[in-house]
Amino acid sequence: MTTKSNNQFLPKAYMQGKIVSFEDAQVSVATHALHYGTAAFAGMRVYDDPSQLGHVRLFRPDLHIKRLSQSAKLLGQEIVPGTIRQAISKFLAANPGAEPYYMRPLVYASALGIAPRLHDVEFDLLIYGVKMGGYLSDKGVSCCFSSWTRGEDRSLPLRGKISGTYVSSALAKTEAASRGFDEAVFLNSSGKVAEGSAMNIFIVKNDTLITPSITQDILEGITRRSILEIAREQAIKTEEREVDRSELILADEAFLTGTATQIAPINKFEQYDLPASRPVTSRITNHLNEIIHKKSSVHGDWMVSFKAGT
Repeated sequence: MTTKSNNQFLPKAYMQGKIVSFEDAQVSVATHALHYGTAAFAGMRVYDDPSQLGHVRLFRPDLHIKRLSQSAKLLGQEIVPGTIRQAISKFLAANPGAEPYYMRPLVYASALGIAPRLHDVEFDLLIYGVKMGGYLSDKGVSCCFSSWTRGEDRSLPLRGKISGTYVSSALAKTEAASRGFDEAVFLNSSGKVAEGSAMNIFIVKNDTLITPSITQDILEGITRRSILEIAREQAIKTEEREVDRSELILADEAFLTGTATQIAPINKFEQYDLPASRPVTSRITNHLNEIIHKKSSVHGDWMVSFKAGT
């Protein structure tokens, strides 16, 4: 029942406080996190730094690191941002940086045994990387509404990237694929739009950029936050509020966003086509790409350079 992975993993991983080969980064079948989803993770894209030989660049790493530290806190673990940053630096220095890749730090319950609890359980930090191009097509994607409801913060700590909460994401993504769509959009328990299977969502209506507010059981995405900052600086009106299902269908533009996704325009919701013209989406996408690829002097501090291996 195993399927061979087509992923190209980086040669080195970080585990139990040291650099090891990816093949040696193994956990026991009795690992707590494997059975109970007791882990918190981050995802960061790593880009080559052409301005400094032997260096790579990360997009807003301090925000990602802070969120991972806070996510771990939701699981009762105190891991300070400095510890995570030091581990990331070691990982980056151990791997070559010529090709863009995706880095996955994970704070996980490494203890062995059968016990669904968070107290008296050992945790560890591991990091690995995988080469990654576009997660979704930049030409546009089709979306359906998931039959699964986005969880509530009173049931699960949705402010963090907790691995166990992503079971619903997997269900929604596969359901969408089975129906012939690229992605799924969750509604929350109030019937309002929440987010995609693992990304935030924006619409444009009457030149206003609109996204569900943080009170709608969404993850507070770092790319989401960056897009809102860019839009306000460009004098694009923004609104963070409740969003109705029908607003997506009637939107002038719509897109999904996240670290892996970056910005993916939405061509279609269910059977409803959206306009092909996307002036606001294109404007924001171009500006974000200029920042990421250091073609803009604005927000130069968003891209942080680290030493890479050779």
